[in-house]
Amino acid sequence: MRKNRDKGKGTRDRMGTIGACLVTVCALLGVVSPLIAQTKQEPEARELRVLIVMGAQGTEEYGKRYREEVQLWEDACKKAGVEAQTIGVAAEQKEKPDAMLLQETLKALSAKPTQPLWLVLIGHGTFDGRDARFNLRGPDIMAPELAGWLKPFSGQVACIQTASASAPFLKALAGPNRVLISATKSADEVFYTRFGQFFVKAIGGSEEADLDRDHQVSLLEAFLWSSKQVDRFFETEQRLATEHALIEDNGDGIGTRAQAFLGVRLAEAPPEGKTAEGLVARQWALLLSDADAQLTDTQRTKRDALEREVEALKGKRKELGDEAYYTKLEALMLEISRIYESPDKDT
Repeated sequence: MRKNRDKGKGTRDRMGTIGACLVTVCALLGVVSPLIAQTKQEPEARELRVLIVMGAQGTEEYGKRYREEVQLWEDACKKAGVEAQTIGVAAEQKEKPDAMLLQETLKALSAKPTQPLWLVLIGHGTFDGRDARFNLRGPDIMAPELAGWLKPFSGQVACIQTASASAPFLKALAGPNRVLISATKSADEVFYTRFGQFFVKAIGGSEEADLDRDHQVSLLEAFLWSSKQVDRFFETEQRLATEHALIEDNGDGIGTRAQAFLGVRLAEAPPEGKTAEGLVARQWALLLSDADAQLTDTQRTKRDALEREVEALKGKRKELGDEAYYTKLEALMLEISRIYESPDKDT
């Protein structure tokens, strides 16, 4: 009996330590907002680069909508203090079409392959029964082609493909440390998409889209909120929905619909041995909260990796037993808390 009491006491002690750590890492569990630094400092410079590509406009009406989306992305990047480049808005260069400009720009950016990159595709897409294309002024680009251009990038890569017939880009571009979003669930959804219009408003800091109330909108939250707005549009208009967005961030190339999530987590646990969708996407945001803005890219990357370890650990609790589970959880929580407490920006 004494041994059992000692064992129970050890577990309670660890739970107490973990509880203390939660004050610092409460954002991880979604209980309250992240800690705000007592002395507010200038946000750390970010390495994230955003490349915005506007495709062929088709009609002037579509062109106006696409240019508005581009402007909203540029405004959001400026507000976030993030470098943004745009292709497809300036006067067309016949000797150097947009596809070539995109290839050259990505090649230049790949000189720093570990720096985070977000690629945003705005425009029309087509599918001829075999190949899905993103329509540009001049030659179009196909998913395998873009995958080759992105191959040198080893850091964080997000691709937000808001065009019609965009689903095949998920499988082609899938890989570790990548978040991929398409406006459609298949190449056969070839009609004009509205998803991108909602997405840019969400990622630009919409309070309504901040589902976990941590004062920043992640790629996952922007995806979930925008998908809901698209559904609401078709319901209000009493029209058959012609677009269904997908998200993919576990590297398997298979996208997941917004309906599979409950809040910012999957409603059902993934099959054994498969990483849950959304774990990476809910950690990446354009406009950061005050607390996250005080961290360096290195610190955020380290914290994000530890948070994913915690999520993986949760799925093994029954297998490990409470004693081993809380021991491992305590160690991870302490590591996370040290990131917030450390004055060393290289930690």
